[in-house]
Amino acid sequence: MLFSILALCWGTSFVAIEIGLEYVPPLLFAGLRYGVAGLIVLGYAAVVTDRFRPIDRAEWLSVGVAGIFLIAIYHALLYLGELYVSGAIAATVASTAPILTAAFAGAVLPREQLSLAGVVGLVLGLLGVVAVVRPSPTGLETELLLGAGLVFGAAIAFAVGTVLTRPLDAGLPLETLQAWAMLIGAAVLLVGAPLRGERLAAIDVTSTALLSFTYLTLVSSVFAFLLYFQLLDRAGPTQVALVGYAEPAVAIGVSWVLLGYVVDSLTILGLLTILAGFAAIKRRHLARVVDTLFEEESDQRPSVGSRLPQEPSEARTDGGTPQEADAVGAERSAD
Repeated sequence: MLFSILALCWGTSFVAIEIGLEYVPPLLFAGLRYGVAGLIVLGYAAVVTDRFRPIDRAEWLSVGVAGIFLIAIYHALLYLGELYVSGAIAATVASTAPILTAAFAGAVLPREQLSLAGVVGLVLGLLGVVAVVRPSPTGLETELLLGAGLVFGAAIAFAVGTVLTRPLDAGLPLETLQAWAMLIGAAVLLVGAPLRGERLAAIDVTSTALLSFTYLTLVSSVFAFLLYFQLLDRAGPTQVALVGYAEPAVAIGVSWVLLGYVVDSLTILGLLTILAGFAAIKRRHLARVVDTLFEEESDQRPSVGSRLPQEPSEARTDGGTPQEADAVGAERSAD
């Protein structure tokens, strides 16, 4: 049930962004959203953890890299991309981010080199994007190509940021790391907004704009991440990562209900191809998840406080930051 709620919160965010961009310039929209959300999560971190701010160079470097790549660059390109493509398309293209993360990690981290199955997974992910975009030799789909290209650039920024933060091992509580990444990313976005020519006067303050902003800030950014912290601690990163592949399906359904937007069969095929790529790369971890589920059905459930052997957690494409899964358990004891 909690996994479904998390998928709903993050899947609908792509559609909420699409709606809000009708009234708010993109970088201002993203910057204001994460500025407010970061302050709220920082307040939560001050209550539930023993450290609510970085204290040394390594920790500031960690939150800086996460803030710049996973919040600022990722969301700048995502919001700009959604000026040209629907939230459903954006969610589908963004779902390649975990595949790209594995590819970049394999290229720069000796212990994470891609196997043959990993290479197959990467190729499947790229083919999935091609199926969604369907490049036309006549150039008639210029906006689709531009929008999808920007969102794919966002997925690349996500992958690079995730890989860069892995060796830093700042030791910060996950809530604190998330809060400061949001605040730093928001600052970069708000500095970049006027450089792009965006002005506060350009914001059209309507009930729809306020509803979109409030939903993205309180539901998709604050509530969803607090829920994410709990699920990460209880179920582990691989199971939580699977939520990301429900997000495009949620975005497609919500786009149809609210906006009347219907994706075609090639977009669905592209999403399934991307999912197959993820399954190829994460096949061992997925097998472990299946084994765990069978154990639970046999009434061999681990207690809430127990933890199974896990791989490092992945960053979230809606603003999450990576953290070693084993460290999460220790940090959560401060709750």
